[in-house]
Amino acid sequence: MAGINVMVVGGGGREHALVWKISQSREVNRIYCAPGNSGTAKLAQNLDIGADNIEELVNFARRNDVGLAVIGPEAPLCAGVVDAFEAAGLKAFGPNRQAAQLEGSKGFMKEILARAGIPTARYEKHENRDCAIDALERFGDRVVIKADGLAAGKGVVVCQSKMEAERAIDSMMVRRQFGDSGSAVVIEEALEGEEASILAFCDGENILMMPSSQDHKRIGDGDTGPNTGGMGAYSPAPVITENLADEIEEKIIRRVAESMSAAGAPYKGILYAGLMMTAQGPKVLEFNCRFGDPECQPIMARMEGDIVPVLMACIDGNLGRGSIGWSEQASVCVVMASGGYPGPYEKGSPISGLDDAEAMDNVIVFHAGAKLAGDGVVTSGGRVLGVTATGGSVEEAIETAYAAVSKISFKGAIYRKDIGRKAVAR
Repeated sequence: MAGINVMVVGGGGREHALVWKISQSREVNRIYCAPGNSGTAKLAQNLDIGADNIEELVNFARRNDVGLAVIGPEAPLCAGVVDAFEAAGLKAFGPNRQAAQLEGSKGFMKEILARAGIPTARYEKHENRDCAIDALERFGDRVVIKADGLAAGKGVVVCQSKMEAERAIDSMMVRRQFGDSGSAVVIEEALEGEEASILAFCDGENILMMPSSQDHKRIGDGDTGPNTGGMGAYSPAPVITENLADEIEEKIIRRVAESMSAAGAPYKGILYAGLMMTAQGPKVLEFNCRFGDPECQPIMARMEGDIVPVLMACIDGNLGRGSIGWSEQASVCVVMASGGYPGPYEKGSPISGLDDAEAMDNVIVFHAGAKLAGDGVVTSGGRVLGVTATGGSVEEAIETAYAAVSKISFKGAIYRKDIGRKAVAR
């Protein structure tokens, strides 16, 4: 039987990981990636269409008999890309615009959590700068300031004093560091504990859980420096015990899915919970409406079986009959970034050692901010590569990942040296 044509939308490490996994499916004929990168180019036909160019994405899919579009980034999801595909009679994996508000508005997310009785940090949302400053009096010195809208994972500032909190509010609401995303801010109490990520497939009613993972958001070792889009991740995260995983599934993921349906916004796609394991139990920090990046990379490395039927089951509303297997092995992804990231950085630096790293057993190098240039590959973004390895333990996977990292070089390359160390410490 002829397979379907699949289009993956996006151009980062997450999208390379999705293309890599989809390419293993027996149900797939051709894969397109819009716009893709130097890694996806080996497995798919890259398209000169931006992830936010919804009209052209739909037109291409219609012209080229695309039977499944898989949307990677949050911005097109929040802009209604799935609605546009559905209106054209095409299948797209991800939540529609209304459901994607779960990530697109932190205020909306908090309202859903409150309605569902799900534990989260005490918060206030403000659209006026002076009201936001006044609200700081109702919180302790240590407080979290979040841009209400999308900010590429960087719109969260953990403040240690009121002065620092005021600076964060002014940077978002007055200087508009994140554009319109900072026209409103959410002020939260700072939760204490260890973070973890739990992802699930969702078809609007049924859920299918994925194994736990842990992201490393800060730029520096020991969780220091500014937030980034993510400097590495590993799976599984031992902070999530079997009992905790069951509790999270029943009391958080299922409740959110039910609450979204009750709110008239049935959720289809990836339901991603960013959690803090506090002394009182798991509390929700955030919800994302897509695979995390870099969590997607180690999770895809552990997934056994064909992902395409699961993606289709989410769209068609029959996930209850679906299943997917997971390797007992651990996996670790170390992000190599451009010098200066998450601030300004240079582009166009040649990358060497990719072939040597990819020749290693149990290693996959996922490309992110990298593009083809002549016969080689050069840097084109902040987060350049996600060097991912599997092993019998997290410790073994860490060792292999860093051995692969040591073979790769480009001008100004930076990476954290402690990815996965919390798991080893446990």
